Amino acid sequence: MSTIAQGPLGTDRVPIGPDLSMFDPMFVGIDEFGEHVMLDVVYHNLLIAGEPGGGKSGLVNLAAGTAALAANTRLVLFDAKWVELGPYMNIADEFIGDQIDKGLSVLRRLLTVARNRYQWILSQRRRKIRREDLLSVIVTIIDELAMFTTVLGTKAQQEEFEGLLRGLVSLGRACGMPVIAATQRTSWDIIPASLRDLFGYRCAFHCTTVGSSDVILGNGLAEMGYDASKINPTNPGEALLRAGKRNPYLIKAAYLSDADIYGIADHAARLRHPTTPANVRPREFGMAA
Repeated sequence: MSTIAQGPLGTDRVPIGPDLSMFDPMFVGIDEFGEHVMLDVVYHNLLIAGEPGGGKSGLVNLAAGTAALAANTRLVLFDAKWVELGPYMNIADEFIGDQIDKGLSVLRRLLTVARNRYQWILSQRRRKIRREDLLSVIVTIIDELAMFTTVLGTKAQQEEFEGLLRGLVSLGRACGMPVIAATQRTSWDIIPASLRDLFGYRCAFHCTTVGSSDVILGNGLAEMGYDASKINPTNPGEALLRAGKRNPYLIKAAYLSDADIYGIADHAARLRHPTTPANVRPREFGMAA
């Protein structure tokens, strides 16, 4: 039997431990009424953005920690700074630091897996995978998207990275390969509308301008009152979340300390590789469907 955590009113029950699955809604925090905020990440992509210090990294690590502990889930991590997602390096199938060549190779392989999965889904006369198919969920997390699209490598490599990512975000949603991407540079050159609109979930932490808020949440939403530039910059974790057909609403993202993050990563490593010392645990990436 799984361990159960109760929500603030005893109504939300969240499975944790050996029964945790990415097919279950992922806890990300609470809303302004104190109710749990849950996101169906496996069938959606999540875009996270905001100014430094706003809480963006906390939500990125919450997603990484959830995926690391979830059964039958594989991690592909992009982190040019190395330290945000680095704690999960030894349990990820692939970890890409500041090596854009490696990043391009991994994205190409992910797209091959996605295409193979869709051929299998077609053979089953369906349109998306289901939990009972027992295919692994492959979660791709990119921290600081701008590093790979505007800083690292050549202009041609940056454009190829953006094109491959656009393909993965387009294809991954229904075949169990969701993408979670984060950036602190909220501008149209980093997140064009054609890419942003592929993310069903968008979370905007404090932004410095009204335009930056609209880049993440959607054109014209700031004029309607959904303006992340009005979020108190001294309240890290506060954000506007746009999820599905609902208008953006305020949430407080859950906070994980450095000790929490490394504790989760170490526990996940023990669960995944119980007989191997943590400092030598292998990383494999066969990319089978």
